[in-house]
Amino acid sequence: MKIGFIGLGNMGGPMAANLAKAGHDVIGFDNADVAVDGVEMAGSAAEAASGTDVVITMLPNGDILRSVANEVIPAMAKGATLIDCSTVDVDSARAVAEQAEAAGLLAVDAPVSGGVGGASAGTLTFMAGGSDAAFAKAAPLFEIMGQKAVHCGGAGAGQAAKICNNMILGVTMIATCEAFALADKLGLDRQKMFDVVSTSSGYSWTMNAYCPAPGVGPQSPADNGYKPGFAAELMLKDLRLSQQAAESADADTPMGQLAQALYAQFVEAEDGKGCDFSAMLPRFEKRGRNA
Repeated sequence: MKIGFIGLGNMGGPMAANLAKAGHDVIGFDNADVAVDGVEMAGSAAEAASGTDVVITMLPNGDILRSVANEVIPAMAKGATLIDCSTVDVDSARAVAEQAEAAGLLAVDAPVSGGVGGASAGTLTFMAGGSDAAFAKAAPLFEIMGQKAVHCGGAGAGQAAKICNNMILGVTMIATCEAFALADKLGLDRQKMFDVVSTSSGYSWTMNAYCPAPGVGPQSPADNGYKPGFAAELMLKDLRLSQQAAESADADTPMGQLAQALYAQFVEAEDGKGCDFSAMLPRFEKRGRNA
């Protein structure tokens, strides 16, 4: 396929490189001056999209996605497919899909899970929204860039799945960090805490696979000075998206709302920016009941 790839940052760059390595003709564009192995660079987003079978976008937010869509959709041939892999608000994802479909294109919103490591290794998980025909066109590319793709439903369903998942993740990480901090103050050994909880009803991904306590459980960012695997500011972004969606859908999400407020305090008023989202543990360690 001839593929236009817009947004070649830490995630988009390796994703585009994997497509090129698999033999696809990839033309890229990014506002920054970047070079990606196997990818021919265009002078604009519209130029990268022109004459392609598929355009893939990996962008920071919904406003930028809408702006890029305004540029690339008119440049794309009828019948081509627009795949947005950004994590953005559900309303923007649906608006861009409607715009693409009105122009005779297929559209898929397909945010990813797996981080920069997964992008490089080609082991991402894609959560996709769009028509059956659009998903079928995108699926072979998902197989190159990732290890799993789930068709979640119509336009916006991929974004909905991503933000619901990450709302659970943010809430659960806070609870895990609070529990370790409480265990410390109660004199309970962290390894013993892990041994009990990881095989009991408190079992969770944040405890068992991504433990926030250094030296406990499998290797995680906690064992590397909390250097980001998934940065706290990205968790804050996703929690804000979850609450924006909750407001739009009139959904009561008090735990998600509180998790957003705690991560906002951690990132914007404390020292959480640039740390992994599991660095909430040292934050709670330092605080007392009424701190």
